[in-house]
Amino acid sequence: MGFFDRFLNRAPQGPLPTLADLLEARGLPADLPGLEALVPAFEAHRDAPGRESWAEAVAVTHRAGLPLPPPWEEVQDRLFPELVPAWRAEREGRWHRLFVEGLFQRVRLDDMAVPAAWMRLWDQSETEVHDLALENLRHRTEGAFERLPSGIYRGPWHDGHDAARLLLPEVWDGLFRDQHPFLAIPTPGLLLAAPQVLLPKLMEAVGKALSEGAPLLQAAVLERIGEHLVPARIQEPHPMSGPQREFKQLDQLEAIRTQERDLDPALGRPAPVGLLKTQQGKSLTVATWVAGAPALLPEADLVAFTTAEGEPLGIYWRQSLPRLSEIRGELVEIWGPRRVRHEGFPDAEQLARLECFATGEQMKAMQAQGGRPQPKAPAAPAGGFATQPVPSLPRHLQGAGLGMQDGD
Repeated sequence: MGFFDRFLNRAPQGPLPTLADLLEARGLPADLPGLEALVPAFEAHRDAPGRESWAEAVAVTHRAGLPLPPPWEEVQDRLFPELVPAWRAEREGRWHRLFVEGLFQRVRLDDMAVPAAWMRLWDQSETEVHDLALENLRHRTEGAFERLPSGIYRGPWHDGHDAARLLLPEVWDGLFRDQHPFLAIPTPGLLLAAPQVLLPKLMEAVGKALSEGAPLLQAAVLERIGEHLVPARIQEPHPMSGPQREFKQLDQLEAIRTQERDLDPALGRPAPVGLLKTQQGKSLTVATWVAGAPALLPEADLVAFTTAEGEPLGIYWRQSLPRLSEIRGELVEIWGPRRVRHEGFPDAEQLARLECFATGEQMKAMQAQGGRPQPKAPAAPAGGFATQPVPSLPRHLQGAGLGMQDGD
């Protein structure tokens, strides 16, 4: 009886905090656009912690500069999943969940990615919202894959959600019985699939899609290993290892180029990054470090050094930079790819300590070629290196050759 005595004699709960009081405590006006329609969801909370949490979700949404969502009853059939690169999920800060390496899944309401605070305002768990979005997509996924003349398969829906259907394995899992499947989602509106024997055709289709200028989702091709999807691990000497490497580099370039827009100009000058190809056909990323201002250096295979006037000083392997202990870098706090801020600039003696890829004269010859298509294969400068056009480069990344600045 002791338990029931404590229950029956419990002191009555005090008055619940009002929404006006909770908003005032957070410095928020009581007439926020869209708030009135959400008040019933607030009043459904019959405990103080629940109301505090709900009001905090309003504050988080407002501080982020986002609108309040429509009521849950109005949005349930308008929620759909989407896939985005990891860097974009981190940059935009909306609710996201890991799907595969380099890709995150989110939920969209019409044209906007749903933030976690909205789910709290709807009193729905992340899993419930995500599962409903998947079910909505499943209901509008009818029809079979189209077989293209090349032999690969393309999703037939063309509604902007094709890539998101990678989240529905029942849609694509049975395409190739007893064959190793590869899949690609170069743009949000495109889902491509091919068996291993047609991997070259799949790579060709990805390159074509990227060259048409649609927004890049992920260039790198995926493969299914057991029950899991992973970025395709195509190793040399497989003939498709080169294209897959280039596609991964294009994904890296997309992140780096976008990141440049969010860097504080007061920190220094972002080092532009481009691609070059060796005479042996291997593509490498190269960041250009220009003297005269602090450099914000992203991770790349190579670093090209120039004077403030643009005079080439040589190209060196980035992994040898730690040899310059007197020019230490400071990690920049920024989303996405790692960047290091360097205030100094190496002199000739210090450059000589680095592992050389190309001398200043060889670098100048590469710049003269500019990575542009030539009427015939360009002659390699002494040392055997020549820039080559990378055919899979999307339009908005074209001009990213060695020593060329971003035109944005």
